[in-house]
This record gives sequence, C-alpha cells and structure tokens, in this order.
Amino acid sequence: MGEINKEEYLKELKVRAKRSHIHRRFQMVGLEIAMLLEDERHKSLYIKMAKEGNMDNLLILAKNVAEKKKIKNKGGYFMRIVKEKKK
Repeated sequence: MGEINKEEYLKELKVRAKRSHIHRRFQMVGLEIAMLLEDERHKSLYIKMAKEGNMDNLLILAKNVAEKKKIKNKGGYFMRIVKEKKK
C-alpha cells in the first residue's frame, strides 16, 4: 500500500461533506422543525419525533410556534404543546 497523500485526503473529505446525509423524508422534516424553532441543538430529537409521529402535524405546529414573536424558547414551547396533545 502506498503512502496516503494528506492533500488528496482533505480534498476528498471536502467533496464528501457537500453531499447530503438526508435520505428519508422524516429526516428532512425533523431538520426543518429544528430550523423553524431555532433549536438546531436538538435536531436529533425532532428527527426522532418526525419518524415516530405525524410529520405533517408536527411541521404545522412548528410553523405556528415560529410565527409567534414573543416566545423566547420556541423549542420548549413546542415540546410543551406536543406533550399536552398526547394526553
């Protein structure tokens, strides 16, 4: 085996990083919810919720929460509404 060229390896990593890692609809919906709620830190939670729940209803709810300007913690408010609806 030949020596690994560091520059070629770094170029390959840059090419790979540009490719999308989203393969399913629920992944896209979860990421969209995270962006709407300005809570990308918890994107994996929103992806999981989209996978296990009704994606369309969650997305509509996130859009409604995002439109409200007075809410400081949109992610927390969203989760509270989701929890109340489950009851």
